[in-house]
Amino acid sequence: MSKVPQIRVEPPGRKAREIIKIDEKYMATSTKTSPIAVESAKGSVVNDVDGNVYLDFASGVGVLNVGHCHPRIVKAVRDQTEKVMHFAGTDFYYDLQSRLVKKLSEICPGKYDKRVFLSNSGTEAIEAAMKVTRWHTRRKQFISFIGAFHGRTMGSLSLTASKPVQRDRFFPLVPGGVHIPFAYCYRCPYHLEYPSCGVWCGKILEEVYFESFLPAEEVAALFMEPVQGEGGYIVPPVEFVKIISKTCKNHDILLVDDEVQAGMGRTAKLWGIENFGIIPDVLCAAKALGSGIPIGATVYHKRLDFGVQGAHSNTFGGNLLACASALATIDVIEKERLLETAAKTGRHLRKRLDELEEKHEIVGDVRGLGMMQATELVEDRRTKEPAKKKRDKVVELCYKRGVILLPCGRSSIRYIPPLTIPLEYVDAGIEVVDGALRDAVK
Repeated sequence: MSKVPQIRVEPPGRKAREIIKIDEKYMATSTKTSPIAVESAKGSVVNDVDGNVYLDFASGVGVLNVGHCHPRIVKAVRDQTEKVMHFAGTDFYYDLQSRLVKKLSEICPGKYDKRVFLSNSGTEAIEAAMKVTRWHTRRKQFISFIGAFHGRTMGSLSLTASKPVQRDRFFPLVPGGVHIPFAYCYRCPYHLEYPSCGVWCGKILEEVYFESFLPAEEVAALFMEPVQGEGGYIVPPVEFVKIISKTCKNHDILLVDDEVQAGMGRTAKLWGIENFGIIPDVLCAAKALGSGIPIGATVYHKRLDFGVQGAHSNTFGGNLLACASALATIDVIEKERLLETAAKTGRHLRKRLDELEEKHEIVGDVRGLGMMQATELVEDRRTKEPAKKKRDKVVELCYKRGVILLPCGRSSIRYIPPLTIPLEYVDAGIEVVDGALRDAVK
């Protein structure tokens, strides 16, 4: 096994700077994190254009759960390009799409007949869920959580509430969205402590919102990430999720499970919601479903289906290359037993992160499930003042030393390497993070 990371030229190097210069001139402003210009990648290793070799602890923002350029997925996509690449699966028929929607129906939670709408991204999967739940219930309102991220198109953005910049200047959004506090126990919005709090954040929907200003009979659906992603990798107590689910059932409110970031084995379960023993009415998947080929899926109980042509459709959903990649991805996860691997590697990753918490006062909290882990950095463990600038410094030092990381929440760092990463590479990456945490507070 080769030594990784290897920084031969201080990044960004000359070739990278040339690419960045063109990018900055012509690309729309978006969400750039680190000035890394990739040339190639394999497994959990990324090579930039200047010869630097990085460990990828970001997985293309949660897309590459089976690793970069897995040979079976590369072959599936390459073989399909030689046959046909597009044939509008919403209007016509082909075997790959039929097999994929059948497979998704089988592997998604719930022993009931399902329907699947295929799209191109997570935000489109959420938009489809908004439409199908409104269509079926004829109700007009939605509930989501403070800290949630469900996308940036106008419908999904009305559910998103993780950062003000995501919503600033875009009002009015889709009307009818109500946000309630999530079970963020490290920073409880009610200043209570779990479990003595009685999981009040779960009960408040029934006892306050429905009793004071939000008519339950007007709510079509509640949208929830099993683990909040952009909001900071927040893992709620099991009781919280069960209370929310029960409240939804009591009022015939559909529960929409956003698995865009937590799904496809990231939490060591195929779907994040499986950690909580809940069966959703609708499940939204994307990111790692296609291993780098854009795809989204909205899977729901067949009774919710539109039932009439034209109520919802698209052009590229179910694209043949995306279907080939998704089927191959699911096959790799199953045949290579990556859920077991994710559980084992996830335990090791968590152990190493816990060691960092013991060693560095700046680490206020470590949390996560499986290989969806995070550290929250604070100025002071007692006051829990977010250490945003120091968090950003750690991310910067890590990429300069060969480890690709992504921030989340107000002052957290997410650790989401491919599920296939060797333990030796986990250790090598954590050693870089260890040094960055030390140097960021100097």
